[in-house]
Amino acid sequence: GGPIGGMKGGPGGSQPGGGPKSGGGPGQQHRGGERRGGQSQHQHSSQHQHPPPSQQQGAGDEKVSDTEGFKANLSLLRRPGEKTYTQRCRLFVGNLPADITEDEFKRLFSKYGEPGEVFINKGKGFGFIKLESRALAEIAKAELDDIPMRGRQLRVRFATHAAALSIRNLSSYVSNELLEEAFSQFGPIERAIVIVDDRGRSSGKGIVEFASKPAARKAFERCTEGVFLLTTTPRPVIVEPLEQLDDEDGLPEKLAQKNPMYQKERETPPRFAQPGSFEYEYSQRWKSLDEMEKQQRDQVEKNMKDAKDKLESEMEDAYHEHQANLLRQDLMRRQEELRRMEELHNQEMQKRKEMQLRQEEERRRREEEMMLRQREMEEQMRRQREESYTRMGYMDPRERDMRMGGTSAMNMGDPYGTTAQKFPPLAGGTGLGYETNPGVGQTSMSGTMMGSDMVMYPVAASP
Repeated sequence: GGPIGGMKGGPGGSQPGGGPKSGGGPGQQHRGGERRGGQSQHQHSSQHQHPPPSQQQGAGDEKVSDTEGFKANLSLLRRPGEKTYTQRCRLFVGNLPADITEDEFKRLFSKYGEPGEVFINKGKGFGFIKLESRALAEIAKAELDDIPMRGRQLRVRFATHAAALSIRNLSSYVSNELLEEAFSQFGPIERAIVIVDDRGRSSGKGIVEFASKPAARKAFERCTEGVFLLTTTPRPVIVEPLEQLDDEDGLPEKLAQKNPMYQKERETPPRFAQPGSFEYEYSQRWKSLDEMEKQQRDQVEKNMKDAKDKLESEMEDAYHEHQANLLRQDLMRRQEELRRMEELHNQEMQKRKEMQLRQEEERRRREEEMMLRQREMEEQMRRQREESYTRMGYMDPRERDMRMGGTSAMNMGDPYGTTAQKFPPLAGGTGLGYETNPGVGQTSMSGTMMGSDMVMYPVAASP
């Protein structure tokens, strides 16, 4: 940004020789680097803050106060909600001296806060360091890039993000938060961004940066093998490894390869080809080829756009048909559920009827058993009565009635008197008659009186 560009243009900037002289020792070079950072930071802070008069003292006091103020305001350089010590805060430092130590490497970045990760490859002369925030990393890159250290010009660049993925085919309704929420199931995410145009409209592309390579690999494999949807519309996202290009530092002249082809190509300065010349003819052919590529690319994009529009239209129609089918299936399911409930209700009613029938049958059976037991008891009582009469020499009146066959037979069986005749009482104040024997009929006995006793004889049954 602007402040960072101002820092590079300050004293000891990115131009060779702008920093401390290379003849000094490591400590002198390091102090020179810090002096550059202090002056640049003073320029940066002076654009935003006006120091109070009490701080405007000598040059030495001003350097100390600037450094202390910079360290005190490190937290202000972090944006609200920004995650710390992410891969975006990781710097690549190349062209390191072979004898550099890790402590010396840390002291080089001590001004920019406590580092979170330090790695040095002394054999190849490069290292990595991770700072707290992106802003601190940008400031460190701007101030330390191209400074001399033991006869070498340091090269500071942002390290490539090895766990970043490119997301395509995003719906226009996908936001940064939804993108992060969707991909967080594969692992911790450092940053999720939906790329927009100059009007703030979604371009359908995004970037997801994971905290680790395994999480990014898992997301890539799962989304490639399966169909990952972020919204209601069945439009799957396309996940690819992010192609990371350096559009900030580019290729400076000092890093160009000075081979024979370089010397040959750089012999002729930039120019416009003259019409009719050899250069002009073949340049036109190159331009024609580029125009043909552009036309074919535009045609392919047009064909793809038409195909996408057609697919969206078909998908819309199919979606409505699918919803109608779902409603029909739901209706059929409800009808089937209702039929099943009616069937269960009928089965329950049938069970109740069967239970009532069984209860009724059981009740009739008990009544029949009671009647049968009652008849058996009556029959048993009748037999006991008959046996009792038989032992006493009497006949059961009912049996007698059945045998005699009515009143006439009863009258004929009594040769001594009418049915109203009664026997005189016996001696002792008791009589033998119908009063004392109510169960014995008038015609059921015949006998003779012998003194004070009367002998009774049972009447023989008629044939």
